[in-house]
Amino acid sequence: MTFRIVPKLDIKNNFLVKGINMEGLEKIGNPLAIAEEYYNEGADEIILQDCVASLYKKNNLEDIVENFSKKIFIPLTIGGGIRSLENVFEILNKGADRVSVNSYLFENKNFINQVVNVFGSTTICTNIETQFIDGKFFVYKDFGRNNTNFELTDWIKFLQDCGIGEIII
Repeated sequence: MTFRIVPKLDIKNNFLVKGINMEGLEKIGNPLAIAEEYYNEGADEIILQDCVASLYKKNNLEDIVENFSKKIFIPLTIGGGIRSLENVFEILNKGADRVSVNSYLFENKNFINQVVNVFGSTTICTNIETQFIDGKFFVYKDFGRNNTNFELTDWIKFLQDCGIGEIII
């Protein structure tokens, strides 16, 4: 069996943060410095997730991506606040290798078909937040803030049927 090391860095306002029981966020450092450490220690890919972008309906990672792509030479997956084909194009143009979409899909389920058709399934993935409630796993959006009332297996089936390239849970 082959293992890949793929760290996921949660970012808020240009700071690396750590969630506390899906409630508060604590600043823990400089995302580029931490990503460089992972890169130098042999990570295979890095995922950067703007954890407040969907809440504010804005992606703030374009500048960060550009800086990362100048110093880190492994695939970068970027997510958070992706709401249009233009958002995807800009993130890819700044140096990302893949784009992760999630929260906006619950507002516009056709969006996944659009981005997969334009950019290809290997370029688009999704990052699913889930919680176990009353014997079932439910999918959350807005970085785990809001229950979508979709069961995890149903949502995964929907995404697979749309041709999503990879699902990160």
